[in-house]
Amino acid sequence: MTMSDDTLFISRTLELARAAQDAGEVPVGAVIVKDDKIIAEGWNRPISTSDPTAHAEIIAMRAAATMLNNYRLIDCTLYVTLEPCAMCAGAMVHARVKRLVYGASDPRAGAAGTIFNITDHAALNHRLDVTAGVMAEECGTLLRNFFQSRRQIKQP
Repeated sequence: MTMSDDTLFISRTLELARAAQDAGEVPVGAVIVKDDKIIAEGWNRPISTSDPTAHAEIIAMRAAATMLNNYRLIDCTLYVTLEPCAMCAGAMVHARVKRLVYGASDPRAGAAGTIFNITDHAALNHRLDVTAGVMAEECGTLLRNFFQSRRQIKQP
């Protein structure tokens, strides 16, 4: 993949993140690519589904596994607007995702190098190639604006 491919696929994750935001969810979107084609998409849905595991990455991985009829996502790249949490990073390791590309780092829960490094942990049996910071400004701005607007709504 080239940087322009990464930008193209992260652009799609931003569209999905905006759909999540429109649905009242935290704006995170994810796509899974195999052979240069998007095979699955997802956006955050824990609030609307009352499911704490319904993160964009998990939804996309479930869809990709169904599409491929295989729980192993061999030779797949997962693109996401926000650095994955420990749950999502762990699922990527178990699914054998080849590569992770994300936009904004997560200084509170990032598990691809910021707080934890589950995607490249020596004790685990699989490691991912990680590319961080693709369209980081756009991804971070979307999230910051979302949380800022939520804080303003809660103030008297």
